Amino acid sequence: PDFKPGNAGPEVLIEILPGETGSEIGAKLETFGVVKSSLAFFRVAVADERSGRIAPGEHSVQTRLSAQEALNQLLDPARIPNLIVIRDGERLTEIQESITRFGLSLSEVREAFANQLAPSGFESKSLEGFLYPAQYSFNKGVSADQIVRAMIDKFVSTTKDLSWKSKDFSPHDLLTIASLVQTEGRPDDFGNVARVIYNRIEKGMPLQFDSTVHYALNRRGEIRVSIADTKINHPYNTFIYRGLPPGPIGSPTRAAIEATLNPPVGDWLYFVTVTPKETRFTSSYEEFLTWKAEYKRNFKAGLFE
Repeated sequence: PDFKPGNAGPEVLIEILPGETGSEIGAKLETFGVVKSSLAFFRVAVADERSGRIAPGEHSVQTRLSAQEALNQLLDPARIPNLIVIRDGERLTEIQESITRFGLSLSEVREAFANQLAPSGFESKSLEGFLYPAQYSFNKGVSADQIVRAMIDKFVSTTKDLSWKSKDFSPHDLLTIASLVQTEGRPDDFGNVARVIYNRIEKGMPLQFDSTVHYALNRRGEIRVSIADTKINHPYNTFIYRGLPPGPIGSPTRAAIEATLNPPVGDWLYFVTVTPKETRFTSSYEEFLTWKAEYKRNFKAGLFE
């Protein structure tokens, strides 16, 4: 059974606890009269990958909603007081800035990051890559340590069933690859981008990813790098340093991590995003150059604006 859409009642405040499952959330919604059936909500949540992004914390939602309406309202940032949204691929420094909006100083936030350890099994002195992209809602008066811990816990709970075993790469290496996949590709291309990374490393080729140079220079929003940029002496510059950068360049999603752990078979060594919606993969350098010229024409024509 399910309430019919368009017959919503008055709003109630629902608190979602960290780690609550879809069935537990559904039961809570049914208890408060938000949905008619916890099972109806559970079925909708299981079928919609966005459900994994429901933020722990308080949500202001209407009563007498259909299961789909209830999920949509739980995901609506406008209905979540004290919200922090971590975007896919967001960097640690950007996340620190977001946390300061809770009235915390940047020094407090940085101290909290220094206090927290990376999840067990990952040899890392930095939390870059471990702050899972999602919506987070916190009560007023929350500490910086609690906020950072919640983001790490979300990473752990979201990836706990994945196997980080690889004969050639450490778990931290794999997370680094996943962050490159997240930044370089669209979700449909994640697997192919991961395969290109593995193939180039196996052949001893530098990755030559613009995204790592942008990270080194702490820049956002620019598509291209200059020739001078590619020559900067920085460990994250994959134009001059072979292999992987020292660590992740942002927070990867589960989809990017899964693509990294289970990439498709292929011999691709190059890829070019010729239009905002089309990325092509090849093992031929000549074909790569042809597509790169096509990208440049499209860029000049304003297709990427």
